[in-house]
Amino acid sequence: MNAVRLTMAQALVKYLAVQRIECEGREMALFEGVFGIFGHGNVAGLGEALYQAREALPTYRAHNEQTMAHAAIAFAKANGRRRMMAATSSIGPGATNMVTAAALAHANRLPILLLPGDTFASRDPDPVLQQVEHFGDPTITVNDCFRPVSRYFDRITRPEQLLTSLPQAIATLLDPEHCGPATLALPQDVQTFAYDYPESFFAPRVHRIRRPQPDPRELEAAIAALARAERPLIIAGGGVHYAGACERLGEFARTHGVPVAETQAGKGALPDIHPCAVGAIGVTGSEAANLLAREADLILAVGTRLQDFTTGSRALFERDDLTLVALNAGRFDSQKHHALPLTGDAFDGLVALGSGLVDWRPSDAWRGRADNLKREWAEVVARVTADEGHELPTDAQVIGAVNRQAGNDGTVVCAAGGLPGELHKLWRCAGPGSYHVEYGYSCMGYEIAGGLGVKMAHPDREVFVMVGDGSYLMHNSELATSVMLGQKLIVVVLDNRGFGCINRLQQGTGGAGFNNLLDDCLTIESGAPKTDFAAHARALGCEAENVRDIQALEGALVRARQAETTYVIALDTDPLPSTAEGGAWWEVAVPEVSMRGQVNEAYASYREAKRRQHR
Repeated sequence: MNAVRLTMAQALVKYLAVQRIECEGREMALFEGVFGIFGHGNVAGLGEALYQAREALPTYRAHNEQTMAHAAIAFAKANGRRRMMAATSSIGPGATNMVTAAALAHANRLPILLLPGDTFASRDPDPVLQQVEHFGDPTITVNDCFRPVSRYFDRITRPEQLLTSLPQAIATLLDPEHCGPATLALPQDVQTFAYDYPESFFAPRVHRIRRPQPDPRELEAAIAALARAERPLIIAGGGVHYAGACERLGEFARTHGVPVAETQAGKGALPDIHPCAVGAIGVTGSEAANLLAREADLILAVGTRLQDFTTGSRALFERDDLTLVALNAGRFDSQKHHALPLTGDAFDGLVALGSGLVDWRPSDAWRGRADNLKREWAEVVARVTADEGHELPTDAQVIGAVNRQAGNDGTVVCAAGGLPGELHKLWRCAGPGSYHVEYGYSCMGYEIAGGLGVKMAHPDREVFVMVGDGSYLMHNSELATSVMLGQKLIVVVLDNRGFGCINRLQQGTGGAGFNNLLDDCLTIESGAPKTDFAAHARALGCEAENVRDIQALEGALVRARQAETTYVIALDTDPLPSTAEGGAWWEVAVPEVSMRGQVNEAYASYREAKRRQHR
C-alpha cells in the first residue's frame, strides 16, 4: 500500500480539496472553501494545513463565528445543496458561537461541515484555556452542544479515524433525506498528530446526489387519489428547488391545470407570472392560496415539511374529507399529518405522477376559481405596496420599491421579524434564485451574512438584503467582510425603533407594549439614542445613505445598483401596520388567567381557534 505521512489536519484539508460534485453535467469543486476564525484550538493544526492548501481550498476570514457559518449555509442553499463550505473555529466561545448556525442548518436541512477545535485528547494540560470542565464526565466538552443540532457528529481522537468518519460526514451532507450539518470536533493535539494515510484516500471523487425513487405501491395509491380529485392544490416546498424540479413542477401544473401555492422555502419555484402560481400559503400566505387550501379536496405537498406556518397550525387544512398526498425525499416528512405518503425524489416523483395522469384535469370551475382569486390578490399586492407618500412608510411599501428595482437579476435575502411574512405575501418572484428567506429557524442576524453567502454563490446577481434595525444591531460585522472580499451587497435597513414584529404579536395576544419597541423599554430619561445606520455602515467601509421616503429610496436603489461596493440604505418605517389581507391563524399560547381584560379576550379567541385544528 502506498502511503503519505500527514497530520490529521493536513489529511482532512487534502481530502476536502479533491472532492467534486456533478452539477448539471459539469464537474465542480464540492467545497468552495473554508470560513475560519483561528484561536489556540485550531490555528497551529488546521490553520497551518489550510495555509499550505490555500490555492486548492481557499480560506475566508470573517468577523463572527456564527455569521461566517450563516454565510456558508446561505452559499449551500443558493447552490441547491449541491456545493457547500466548511467553517472552523477554536474551542470555547468560537465553537459555541457556531451552535446557533448549526441549529439553523439542521432546521432548514442545509449542509455545512463544522470543524470546531476541541480540548486536548491527551488531557496533559487540563484544564486548557476556555475549557468548560464537566465534573462528572471528563469526555464532555462544549462541542457536545453540537450533538442535538448535527445530522452527523464525531470527535476525532485518533488521526486514522478520518478514514471512516470523513466519508460518512460527506455522505450526510449530500443525502437528500438526512442533509444537514456534519460536525467533526478536532482536539487541538490530534490535529497535529501524523499518520501514514493511504494515497488512495486522496484520489479525486465525483459525487452525485441520490434520487430515491417512489415505491410502486405508494405511487399507485397517489395516482388513484389524484385521479379522483376535482379541486386539487399543489404546495411547493424547498425540496422542489433542491431536487432541481422547478421547471418540471411548472410543466406538471400547466399540463394538468393545477394551482400551485408556495411555502417560504418553496417560494420562487414558479415565477409570479406562471398561470398556475397562486402565491404564498399559510400564516403569511396570500388570500388566493389560503382560500383554495380551505376548499381543496386534495393537496399534493411536494418537498415541504409541512410546519405550522404552512398549515396554519393544523387549522388551514380543516376539511375532514381532504386527501393529503406528501411527495418528499424523506420518510419522516412524507408521513406527517397522516398523509398518503409518496416517499421519493420530487423531480422523478412528478414525472411518475404525470405519466400516470395523462388525461387528468380538475374541473373548469376550479381552474376558473383559481384564476379569479389570483387576479384579485394581484390587485391587493399592487395596492398595499404602492407609494402613498407616508411620512413613515410601511414594510409593504418598502418591499414594493425594492421589488421594482430588483428586476430579473435580483435576489432578495431576509430572515426574521415581520419582513419575511410581508415578503412571503407580497414579493413578486422572477423565478428560482430570486427569493432567499431563512424562515425555518427564523434567526435574527442571518440577513447580512446570508446575503454574503448568496453573493458568493451567484456573483452575477444583485443581492438585496432587507433587514430590520433589530437584526442589523445583532449581527452586522459581515458588512466589513463583504467589502474586504469584494462581494457587493445592497442592504436596506428598515428602522422601526425596536422589535416591531414581536410588538405586534404581543399586542395581538392581548399584551401591553413592553420591552420590544425602544419607547417601551427601560432607557435613560431622554430615551434611547437614534442609531445612524448609514454612518455606521460607512465606518465598516460601505457606501451608505439615509433616506426619508419611498421616492428617495427608489433613487438610492438606482445609485446602489451603480455602486461597486456594498451599499447600505436606511430609512425610518412605521412599526405598527402589517398587511391585513391574506394570512391564516397561527397558534401562540395565551394565558388562561390574566388581570388584563385584553388578554382574557385574546384567550377566548384562542380557544375558539383551537377548535378548528384538525387532529
